[in-house]
Amino acid sequence: MKILLSRTDRIGDLILSTPAIATVRASFPQAHVTMVTSPYNRVVMERNPDVDELVDLPREVKPAAFGTGFRGYDIAVALAPRTQDLQLVGATRAPVRAGYTYVRRWLARLTLPLYVNRSTISPADPELCDREPSRLVKHEVDQLLDLVALAGAHARVPELRLEVNDADRARLAGVPESPVVLHLGMRWFTTGSTVESTLELATQLRNLGVPLVLSCAQECVAYAKVFRDAGHLVLDRLAFYTWAALFERARCVVTVDTGATHVASAVRRPTVVAFEHRYFRLNSQEWAPYRVPSVLVRKPETEDAAALAQFRAEVVRGVTELIDA
Repeated sequence: MKILLSRTDRIGDLILSTPAIATVRASFPQAHVTMVTSPYNRVVMERNPDVDELVDLPREVKPAAFGTGFRGYDIAVALAPRTQDLQLVGATRAPVRAGYTYVRRWLARLTLPLYVNRSTISPADPELCDREPSRLVKHEVDQLLDLVALAGAHARVPELRLEVNDADRARLAGVPESPVVLHLGMRWFTTGSTVESTLELATQLRNLGVPLVLSCAQECVAYAKVFRDAGHLVLDRLAFYTWAALFERARCVVTVDTGATHVASAVRRPTVVAFEHRYFRLNSQEWAPYRVPSVLVRKPETEDAAALAQFRAEVVRGVTELIDA
């Protein structure tokens, strides 16, 4: 049996797909499993033992044309609700082709049968979740486990997977043991938060009496100097698995809603996540930390001093709750 899996979007979403990928492997242990990624997110799968072959979708190649290269496969699953993954899977003409889209993506729902013959519709919708407080949305991991079950993969493996090794850990020699790790992503510096407020948050976290280490997303490297000048230990330009090893070393991870949330879950670390004020109800259900102790905080709607002070206090309370547990 030959199985094709495709996910070409974000790193965090691919991490959330690793239980579905492991479920496919456990359900079809003798199959040849090929995983299609993008050049950007492939790092998540480079050490993953649940796939036999890892292939990048070239940026210059149309997904439908690329998918024809996998004719003869028995099962193909689009793990992302994106047109390019659906087109790629559809072009394989595999007897079993599975995929999904969202409830109010009307055009995508109409075209879904063109690509797949087994499908599901996610109830996730930011505006519906805000208007209907009773609307519950499954975590993305569980939605993906349901999706691969449509393709016949029923041996559910719910754990996230990232293969951190001793070489990754050795690169952190000299970093304090069991720190609080504050991950600097751009959402700390945009609507509902500011550089100055985040700098004050770092100071308050350091005052808890636990070592504090800051990691820095590539797009935030320009902010690193501000925090270093304030005396904080900032690690930037870390290789992906060294970054994961830093989180693994942490007593608690603090982050905004980004892929860092899912890296922390994959290495089983307690996590405080600051979600955006808008669409908090959906995002805090579908993309919350998975199967780890967590505290979810809503960023303020405004950036006045009182709102930012309350926001910082909620984050610090969350960290205190998790490190004292």
